This record gives sequence, structure tokens and C-alpha cells, in this order.
Amino acid sequence: MLNDKKIGMIGTGNMGSALIDGLIRSGATTADNILCSDASERQLEQIKEKYQVETTTDNVEVVKKSDIVIYAIKPQIMAGVLKETASHLNMDKLIISIAAGVPLAAIESMLNRDLRLIRAMPNVAVAVREGATAIAAGDHANEEDVKLAMEIFDSVGKSIFLKENYLMDAITGLSGSGPAYIFLIVDALADAGVKMGLSRKDALLLSSQTILGAAKLLQETGAHPGQLKDSVTSPGGTAIAGLHTLEKGGLRTTLINAVEAATNRSKELGEAMIKNFADGQPQP
Repeated sequence: MLNDKKIGMIGTGNMGSALIDGLIRSGATTADNILCSDASERQLEQIKEKYQVETTTDNVEVVKKSDIVIYAIKPQIMAGVLKETASHLNMDKLIISIAAGVPLAAIESMLNRDLRLIRAMPNVAVAVREGATAIAAGDHANEEDVKLAMEIFDSVGKSIFLKENYLMDAITGLSGSGPAYIFLIVDALADAGVKMGLSRKDALLLSSQTILGAAKLLQETGAHPGQLKDSVTSPGGTAIAGLHTLEKGGLRTTLINAVEAATNRSKELGEAMIKNFADGQPQP
């Protein structure tokens, strides 16, 4: 479906460039269907050289020429870029925001018009095409819009559609912030390996590969994690001794609390964004 759409990417930082890479490498679209803008001319030169896409420093030009406009920018500058481009946004265009922590309600309160809006919450793993992305739709986005958005983000990992917009805060707490939790776990496992006599290099490789392999096993078998846990836990063996220690240390409860804390923080930031965006409404 994307092959006949012009895709405009406003922002070519980590997320924007990862999306460009995924869209082209997966064959979802071609380089000549992508137009990018960024404040950094040097960044644009690198993107153009690497992917052969059209580039510009003019955000308005991107909006004018595109069927799908992706705002892949930091939340701190989202309001300013929306103001800059607002007069050229209309129902003919699908508008996708991946600005972290910016709810659809904030965008809608600022733009104050009917638009086909999608909010996407990817995580950092899109950089290696293993991202986890949740997609939520505004009132005027249709089923085809959702399919187009999912096709974009499936090119850099896996995506889900949320019917309930308010659950995006939970997504932020779980998969959005989740890589940070996993990095901490990998680092701790590597430390444990070093304590037991392994080299740092070997311990880090083994701990990260163990996380990767376990995740792949879960996805490919479709088995419940408890079932897989039981399959590697022998009576009186090493795994059950380690699991007992993890449960005693409250790992399960700590992870649940971490997701809850991150979710609540996301709600607080989102409410502040809605207020700030409403205060800076552009004229229709």
C-alpha cells in the first residue's frame, strides 16, 4: 500500500533514519518515495548519500509534497514544528507523530481542526529493525490509515494497534522504557559472570545473547514464558536455585513497579504537554 504514497519524514535523527532504513531495506517503499527534512544540513547530506532520498531543510516543503507526514522529532520542538506546518495540514494527508510523550489530545488541541492523526510509540530497537511499536488513532483516522502506519513500523520490527488511546502511557512504561530495563539486566548478568571468573567481553556476549535467544524462543514457539521456564528447570538443579534467589530478591515485583512508575510519569508528562500545546494554538 505504501508504494504509491509519498512519505515525508520531518526529522532524520535516530528514529527518523531508522525508519528510512527499514522502509527501504524491507521493500515497503522506494527511496524516490521518501522526502526528508532536518535542521542539520550535514545530517541531510549523510542521509541523502546513504539512502538516495530527497532532502530539504524546509519542513513546509515536506508537508506540501507528502501523502504521509511523519513527525520524527523531539517532544521539546514538536509544538514549534506543528505551528510552522499547521496551515498545510489537511484531511488529504495521514499525519503520524512519534514524538515521545506527546498525546494525540495535545496535537489536536493545538491544530484545532479535523485531521487523520496517528500516534506511534516505537522504542530504540527500531535501529536494528527489532522495534516494538504501539499505534493509536485519532477520531478521523480510518482503518486504511492504521494499516499504513502498521506497515511503516512493521518494517522496523513489530507493531500493535491500541483501540484505547489512554493505554499509550502503559506502552511507554513497558516497551518504550523497556530496553533500559533490559540493558540494566544484561549489565548485571555480565557483572555476575565477571564475579564468577569470566572475562568482561565473554560475559557481556553471553548475557546479551541469552536475552536475545530467550526472546526469540518465546516468539517462535508461542509458548507461555512460565512453560518455557519450567522446561529448563530441573528438580534440585541450578536453574531453580537461581530462580529462588531472584524471587527472594523481588525481581518480579521490582519490574512490575518499574513499569507502573514509568507509566505514571508518562501520564504526568502527557498532561503537561496537553496544557502547553493548548496554550500555543495556531490559527486555523
